[in-house]
Amino acid sequence: MAHVATTDSHIIDVRTPSVARMYDWLLGGIENYESDRDACAALLEVAPSSREMALTNRAFLRRVVRYLAQECGVRQFLDHGSGLPTQDNVHQIAQSIAPASRVVYIDNDPIVLAHGRTALEENNQTAVIEADMRDTAGIFAHPDVKRLIKPDEPTAALFVSVLHCLPDADDPGALVRKVARLLAPGSFLVVCQLVSDRPAVREGVTAMMERATHGKWGRVREKEEVAAYLDGMDVMPPGLVDVTRWRPDNEVVPRRPEEWEEWGGVVRL
Repeated sequence: MAHVATTDSHIIDVRTPSVARMYDWLLGGIENYESDRDACAALLEVAPSSREMALTNRAFLRRVVRYLAQECGVRQFLDHGSGLPTQDNVHQIAQSIAPASRVVYIDNDPIVLAHGRTALEENNQTAVIEADMRDTAGIFAHPDVKRLIKPDEPTAALFVSVLHCLPDADDPGALVRKVARLLAPGSFLVVCQLVSDRPAVREGVTAMMERATHGKWGRVREKEEVAAYLDGMDVMPPGLVDVTRWRPDNEVVPRRPEEWEEWGGVVRL
């Protein structure tokens, strides 16, 4: 039992790193284990800016949710691969602008589910559901999704820094398009993932993460591949960009890491 932790209904293998727990450590959280910290150390060897990338991604999530709630009037959000609760979660940002906003977090990590449900047990406008983000039919049929997400109203479907967790065999672009077809007109997609124009970085990070997670990862991709996910869709200004350049709060933006970037944007359906 030294190698497992438990929640109310799950046994967690803490010997295998979790992407959600690694992300938690990179953000300065405490909900992680030795295996996660060791994997982060290996990741930092390959990509030294990994912590900065995690912070950059979180800042983008805050800006994009604020923009969608405040300027586009979105009142319901589906957050695919939401990860562990941290500061300024989607529901906190959206509900600070419009208290009636409804949010469904989707994840299949037991620790995410346990912590998320504990944090949200008194917020009936928000739910955390246990589902693989690839199971679109199951997600849209889930009772909490049916309760909170009205199919005839615009929804923001978030795929923020998660599509690189999917291998090519799972076709991330097809997943994004499948979700888009189920959303009401006037809905939004938020898509970004890790990209690099350096083959050594793409191959090094991908190989390291595949080893660490026992194959439960995808790969760092190229910009053209991510753009293909959204081919033919209406990408809103400023287009597909390094997310530090997506509607920044001020003119001073972080220096772009040399080895890779988080790249994407927002589509209006």
